[in-house]
Amino acid sequence: MTTPSLVVLTGAGLSAESGIPTFRSTAGVTYWDVRDRFGVPQSYTIEEVCTPDALARDPALVHGFYDARRAALGDAAPNAAHHALARLDAAWPGDLLIVTQNVDDLHERAGTRRLVHMHGALRSALCAVCDERLDWQGDLPPHAACPACGAPALRPDIVFFGEMPHAMDRIEAALAGADLFVSIGTSGAVYPAAGFVRLARAHGADTLELNLERSAGSDWFEQSRLGPASVLVPQWVDSLLA
Repeated sequence: MTTPSLVVLTGAGLSAESGIPTFRSTAGVTYWDVRDRFGVPQSYTIEEVCTPDALARDPALVHGFYDARRAALGDAAPNAAHHALARLDAAWPGDLLIVTQNVDDLHERAGTRRLVHMHGALRSALCAVCDERLDWQGDLPPHAACPACGAPALRPDIVFFGEMPHAMDRIEAALAGADLFVSIGTSGAVYPAAGFVRLARAHGADTLELNLERSAGSDWFEQSRLGPASVLVPQWVDSLLA
């Protein structure tokens, strides 16, 4: 018997239980605090610090925002859901791809290896000239030089609004071959990830949603289970591996 092929999508709800704020509040806008040059907290919407125009207009603000988010990762730790997915990654004998919309590194710290960060990663820098990527742990000053090409063009390796998510060809190929697509902790409102369930279903995959509450895309899933990711995901992984 052939082992089923799995694609798992994870979103902000997975990391929320580790203390990392979700991308959007229920009001549709999340305000993030960044300290200005005088040390005074200033609030910005995510749209004000996550666009190519914002980076060109005020690189110090955008870099400072992501420096703060990168530093905050030190206060977060993988939760039971991250560890359960890492256990699945280690034990599943068939094809598996875990696609995360999150830019934190909690999946990696839990031990997941078959992973794609479709929206980029906080602990990575990207050269805007040659597309070189490199691990980055501390602050990333504006106009830092790329070690590959020498251009003063390193920026946060984050997919800004209007930019193409990473590894879409690989993700779409995995969805086309999946026997089961599982969405965990996502709003179902951010494209192209919100369309993955329809693509998977079009190719014949079974679909399952694990979420704290119904999402904008819940009606597309054959089954939805509601509750905390730290409870639902270990239960689902246990049943799958059993």
